[in-house]
Amino acid sequence: MAALEDADRWRWLSIPTHLPQGRQTSIRDALIADPALARRRTAAMIRQEYRTSPHRAALQTVLEPVWAAFDSGRTAAVAETSTRVLLDLLGWQGRVLTASRLPARPGRSQRLADLTNEASAGTYLCGTGGMTYLDPAPFAARGITVAPFLPPAAGIWASARRVTALWALAHLGPADLAAQLRAFADARASLQAAA
Repeated sequence: MAALEDADRWRWLSIPTHLPQGRQTSIRDALIADPALARRRTAAMIRQEYRTSPHRAALQTVLEPVWAAFDSGRTAAVAETSTRVLLDLLGWQGRVLTASRLPARPGRSQRLADLTNEASAGTYLCGTGGMTYLDPAPFAARGITVAPFLPPAAGIWASARRVTALWALAHLGPADLAAQLRAFADARASLQAAA
């Protein structure tokens, strides 16, 4: 999490998690080690970092369902709820698919290619970390393009590779953040159309 005034001043926010089957545990089976403590620590850290944001009321409102998700004791519930509330706040109209409910082969790249295909997507956006291990062959076999994704390196996006999206939300507010995301998507679409 980055400080509101300085995105280069950041610290880790972690939720201690128990993996019942060890490293092979899927996220849907991962358990929060102490849900009440994790909820209090997470809420306190967000409050501390973003208490001076002019958008703190919107942040608090949107995070209420996330705090409730901690009560489930499941890491997946917190991850899914936090993602959904942020997407809803920004006006995203897409469809959420749950990977565990879709058919997919084992193996990292095969699984991702199968899930991308099940989502009827023609392109898989891959971050820089994933590009180091991703095998493009399963994607190519399904006619799926693998595209590297890098956020812009200037403006509000300069810190996007290191800090949570909450920083941009606290800094800009929901309406301005949604507008900047739309402008970025529109600019990319224009460049692709011109190519």
